[in-house]
Amino acid sequence: MGLFDRISRVVRANLNDMVNKAEDPEKILEQSVTDMQEDLVQLRQAVASAIATQKRTQTQYNQAESQSNQWQQRAALALQKGDETLAREALVRKKSHAETATTLKTSLDQQSGQVESLKRNLIGLESKISEAKTKKDMLKARISAAKAQEQLNNTIGTMNTGSSMAAFDRMEEKVLQIEARAGASAELAAGGSNLEEQFRLLEGSGDVDDELAQMKAQLTGGSVSQGQLPAAGKTAATPTTSESSPVIDAELEELRSQLNKM
Repeated sequence: MGLFDRISRVVRANLNDMVNKAEDPEKILEQSVTDMQEDLVQLRQAVASAIATQKRTQTQYNQAESQSNQWQQRAALALQKGDETLAREALVRKKSHAETATTLKTSLDQQSGQVESLKRNLIGLESKISEAKTKKDMLKARISAAKAQEQLNNTIGTMNTGSSMAAFDRMEEKVLQIEARAGASAELAAGGSNLEEQFRLLEGSGDVDDELAQMKAQLTGGSVSQGQLPAAGKTAATPTTSESSPVIDAELEELRSQLNKM
């Protein structure tokens, strides 16, 4: 392969690539329909011109045919009058017009065939243009749908949905951890509070028992040491004495009535 052939092939390949990249389907479709419509205009003009020529030829043929018949009649009239020379001349004119009519007839037949062919082509082109317009609209709709789908795919491709969902999962795990810590803290706080309350009750109960023992000791005239105090929760036996006085009994009754009112 020669150098010039290789260069020519490279140039043609690059040109074809440039043309393919520059082609816009929508613009190409519009231009194709426009070109077909221009062809339709030219074809209509050609049909109109062919019809006009056919009509002119038809007129010329009719005239030649009429003149041929007229000279035929004149030749017959001259012969009837005995003028053979004039009859001969009339026949010569008749022959000339007849030959012209024959030529025009041949041309007229050809023109009629051309007109019919142009008319069929015109009808076919009009049908193709109508079909092309319908197909153009359909293809343009498909192009728009394809572009919209491509744009949607590109948008979805650029979205980092997986990372966002992973972030949601991580945040949910953190929320669960925080809730667990809050629940544990509440349990610990509740446990400490109950423990403090129990000790507070025990301490309060001991004070009441001590005070009660002291009061009993005073009433019986003795004293109770700390070691002799009954343990918390146990009830000391109330000593019976015959030395109770009415004053003490009155005070006890007053104490009971006050306790009942509380």
